[in-house]
Amino acid sequence: MADLIVRGGTVVSASGRRAADVAVTGGTITAVEETLRPDAQAREIDATGLLVLPGMVDVHTHTRVATDEQPDRFFADSVAAAFGGTTTFLAFNNPGTGSEQTGRLPTDIAAWRRQTDADSAVDYALSLVLQPTHADPAREIPAAVEAGVPTFKAFMVYDFALPGERIELALRAAGAAGSMLMVHCEDRAQLDANIAALHAAGDVAPRFHAASRPASVEAAGTRQAIELARSADAPMFVVHLSSAAALNEVRHARAAGRPVFAETCPHFLVLDESCYERPDEECARFVIAPPLRASADRTAVWQGLSDGSLDLVSTDHVPDKISDKHGWRESFDRISNGAPGIETLLALTYSEGVQRGRITIERMVDVLSTTPARLFGLAGKGAIEVGRDADIVLFDPQERRTISQAELHHSSDYTPYEGMAVSGLVRSVLVRGEYVVRDGRFVGRRGYGQFQERQLAWR
Repeated sequence: MADLIVRGGTVVSASGRRAADVAVTGGTITAVEETLRPDAQAREIDATGLLVLPGMVDVHTHTRVATDEQPDRFFADSVAAAFGGTTTFLAFNNPGTGSEQTGRLPTDIAAWRRQTDADSAVDYALSLVLQPTHADPAREIPAAVEAGVPTFKAFMVYDFALPGERIELALRAAGAAGSMLMVHCEDRAQLDANIAALHAAGDVAPRFHAASRPASVEAAGTRQAIELARSADAPMFVVHLSSAAALNEVRHARAAGRPVFAETCPHFLVLDESCYERPDEECARFVIAPPLRASADRTAVWQGLSDGSLDLVSTDHVPDKISDKHGWRESFDRISNGAPGIETLLALTYSEGVQRGRITIERMVDVLSTTPARLFGLAGKGAIEVGRDADIVLFDPQERRTISQAELHHSSDYTPYEGMAVSGLVRSVLVRGEYVVRDGRFVGRRGYGQFQERQLAWR
């Protein structure tokens, strides 16, 4: 006996679409059939004219934990995720998120969970950032995996970067433990040299951020990380890939049979380096690492998404406020890197991808939901299938709207997509069979979201 029937919509999966009804019992999908018999005990949702999509899974966010000064910021971003059709997001615990830094992976997990417990409107999980302050992260990776956190991240740049030998040790340990390391791939030596040369020339305006990080810096870092993974005989995941040159490194590794996975982000799919021609204060809002690229790179990234060279799209959501970008008055390398995007993932990918014929709607579901869930160990997520969680997005493909900060719900105070016209609209969102957004209104509650302990079954 079903609790809920979603009737009359078009159910979309990574492999096809069909008119079907969806039955839900106890928060789990129990039937997907062309026509389900009426059930007097079940609530019904009329999805006529709507696409019935699995909830989006955003595996790359820097969502900030609550503080005394900003007690609602984690919750606000979870609400924003829901309004955008994302029902599960993964966050990092790097220092900029406000996460407690304990120096040990198991206690980092406990601290982060304590800081986020009962704070999210949708389901959520953690990927641990490996930092120089960790005495021996490679030794502690198995304990983190046992605690349900099987994905980690290492940076090759910034003040919490790991040197290559420690990244290789982490890759080896992650591989042995059945987990996966995500790597921010940029060549630090090249980047530091570029910054120094620009400073010497007096070129410190925000637009020189892009000049300091050309595609060659990203490609070299990607090549180095892939070589470390090859030496460690371990899989790896390239985060926020932005350029044709870096994409070629991934393609070469895959052609050689290496288990190398990669994501891109909406800002690399819909924006380009022309944003750096804006006035300095506005330009600073687009300081993202890697930076926005040339239109040819944008075309290449779309092609990589279409042909499967790129596995998924995630947001790299950084909910900075405009005031956090204050470094633009000093030098481009003093500007906080990143931009908000947790609420606009589905809208941008559908509008610029599906509607423009760059990818099919099935491929969109694959890269936004099915593959992220599979690669990151979310067995109950990622598809409208019997046995999966009833994370359901009712999406109206006929609607048109314009993205505006005034209508968004994230904890930031701007969007890099201000004024962009998009197609499609999220009407309602259910997480485990319960409304979180209903007919465009938030009806969920703080703390409904559950922490997801994960295991990488594909390993």
